[in-house]
Amino acid sequence: MSLPPLFGLVLAGGTSSRMQRDKAALAYHGKPQLQWAYALLERFTTATFVSVRPDQRDDELRRSLPQIVDRHPGIGPLAGIEAALLSHPKAAWLVVACDLPFLDARILELLVQNRDGSRIATAFRSAHDGLPEPLCAIWEPRSSESVAAVIAANRSCPRKLLINSDARLLDLPDARALDNINTSQEFGEAQSALQAPVATSDGSTVNLRVQYYALFREQAGRSEESVSTTARTPAALYAELQSRHPFKLAPEQLKVAINADFRDWSTPLADGDTVVFIPPVAGG
Repeated sequence: MSLPPLFGLVLAGGTSSRMQRDKAALAYHGKPQLQWAYALLERFTTATFVSVRPDQRDDELRRSLPQIVDRHPGIGPLAGIEAALLSHPKAAWLVVACDLPFLDARILELLVQNRDGSRIATAFRSAHDGLPEPLCAIWEPRSSESVAAVIAANRSCPRKLLINSDARLLDLPDARALDNINTSQEFGEAQSALQAPVATSDGSTVNLRVQYYALFREQAGRSEESVSTTARTPAALYAELQSRHPFKLAPEQLKVAINADFRDWSTPLADGDTVVFIPPVAGG
């Protein structure tokens, strides 16, 4: 039996009370987090939407994206999940909170690959307490009844709902991947962590210049960037960049140039190299 289609939902209807500014507008990856999370979900879903409160429909950040409006505003993220399930009852929903800057495509791919359509949901166990993580999870259509029952009972905790359900739970491979950011101090710490290069086992990194043209320039939102990386080949570098930008083309569809010369995907990278990934040229 085929699985229901998978739609995406970015939860962006919170009040950001502890942050004292809109968390969806914070930039960790060179663009507002809402736009970054939306582009990340688009890679895995048939259609993608943003969950909003009624009073957020026309704000500058959200109005340009497809929306699903809360039907029970004020009860937290479960309101967004409920509204999505009711809006498209035959779809499953890949739900992601907008304040997860350490989330990447590898985590979502693992979730999608291990989806169990016979359960109410597929989610990760928290790396901190072992409990379900409901705000990076796939909610199947059959979860609608349980969500409605919880709301009717004047309860609103999606985590408790999953604890008391038959949800499939996966181990989280990166302990920090689902850490949410709620305060200005946490925002600063997250920015620093995301910008810091990660050392290899021998403590070395390479500093590269990556240039973007055509489709890649549009998707990255820039013409070039400087990258400190542990990647040692163009193949590894492209995989890393796919976790930052919505690059959907497979390596076999591309050519790669290093310092203006076409090279193989396994060519070793050196500090100071300029790398260009070249998409196919349209036309005949």
